[in-house]
Amino acid sequence: MEDPSLERHFRGHKDVISCADFSPNNKQLATGSADTFLMIWNLNPKARAYRFVGHKDKVSSVQFSPAGNLVASASWDKTVRLWTPTIKGESTVIRAHTAVIRSVSFSRDGQHLVTASDDKSLKVWSVHRQRFMYSLNQHTNWVRSAKFSPDGRLIVSCGDDRSVRIWDTTNKQCVNKFTDYGGSVTFVDFNSSGTCIASSGSDNTLKIWDIRTNKLLQHYQVHSSGINCFSFHPSSNYLISASNDSTVKILDLLEGRLIYTLHGHQGPVFTVAFSRGGEYFASGGTDAQVLLWKTNFDAFNYKEVLKCNNRRLNPEPPPHLTDIHPRSPHLHTASSASIEINPSFNVADTQTLDPPVVDVGQSLFSKTQHRVSSLVNGVPAHNEWRNSRGFQQRPSSSKRQEEEETHIETFTQEEQTMHNSLPPSLSSTLEHIVEQLDVLTQTVSVLEQRLTLTEDKLKECLDNQLKIVLQVRQAEERETENGSPTSSL
Repeated sequence: MEDPSLERHFRGHKDVISCADFSPNNKQLATGSADTFLMIWNLNPKARAYRFVGHKDKVSSVQFSPAGNLVASASWDKTVRLWTPTIKGESTVIRAHTAVIRSVSFSRDGQHLVTASDDKSLKVWSVHRQRFMYSLNQHTNWVRSAKFSPDGRLIVSCGDDRSVRIWDTTNKQCVNKFTDYGGSVTFVDFNSSGTCIASSGSDNTLKIWDIRTNKLLQHYQVHSSGINCFSFHPSSNYLISASNDSTVKILDLLEGRLIYTLHGHQGPVFTVAFSRGGEYFASGGTDAQVLLWKTNFDAFNYKEVLKCNNRRLNPEPPPHLTDIHPRSPHLHTASSASIEINPSFNVADTQTLDPPVVDVGQSLFSKTQHRVSSLVNGVPAHNEWRNSRGFQQRPSSSKRQEEEETHIETFTQEEQTMHNSLPPSLSSTLEHIVEQLDVLTQTVSVLEQRLTLTEDKLKECLDNQLKIVLQVRQAEERETENGSPTSSL
């Protein structure tokens, strides 16, 4: 088993990273932050990142649609936005709840959305019609997270009432409830087969339940502080979790043990997510940076797998969570056998540069005003996210980052003062010039994307051509070895 490795870091947000999700084609990563922005990072190092402007308060949840043509984001401004993840930055606003929205999630077919809110309700929406369908109202406190089952027949939710509830989407009733929690339940999700759910809590625990038998399969207490988020590997054999203890933990669910502890963030980690294929995972937290990791540990020697399968008369599918025995409740604690991974950030990364960021969805002057209001004395103003979870303001990751933030603040304040003192006609002219420059920047970005696509296609063509040449040579060599019919006569 090979250890996970840190591939890249992304810096562009100015506050807590609260959520992350990979696109279905694994070419993009969407992140949301307390700085009110949604950002979409292209995993191609040469491509630009896009900052989507629209929400008026912290972004709490983000998810790509199954087809990848939409991105849904939820915010503390009580709205959900459906974005097209392109340079146009178009979005549709859904005014969903009467309080902060904590979670938004697509159904597997992409036809519906479920949202969870501090107004103690879940709401289900039609994506195509962008209309409200129905509410689910049995939670007695804030609802933190809600997810559809893979087949769309069930919804699981959790919240500050210390309960996990399972809902039937057909009759719109709560059909099951788990209450064995010592604090708020922070996150919940189904495994890939839909037979089990996992839930994390502020009491530092992570539990896995079999929803067919209502039995607790596994109970982990490997973190030293509350767990904020987790993500199942697509195989359901592994699970990664993010915690206020500043670590990311990786669990082997088949063996029922902790296998890796990752140290990379400064301060609490709020989000973690596997890519759709499981090759990568991303993490983000109070240090305002997104870390992209290569999984590695899920790789198998496929030749060995084939040998094992060939020995069987009827090869079985790979094991998953429901194969775990015994099925009785049992507690897993941190094991000394787990591997600690601590990538060094003292050495400057000279190979991976932060990608250029293009703002979409708002004019330059309005973006400048927003940045000035969100920075106070060089420190982000959105401290409620930290204070609400009882930890302190994050330290800057480096002196260079502090200087950058201070420079941004000073520059934008001077620009705003100059803008207010200009005559209206000159101000209008400057705004028009800025808009034209923005259009030009977007055009250049589109051309860069097309050039990148062209390069990829050219590389693919060259690879195919090389394969064909090799096949022709191999065929000629075989003919030479076997001899032609004429020579044999």
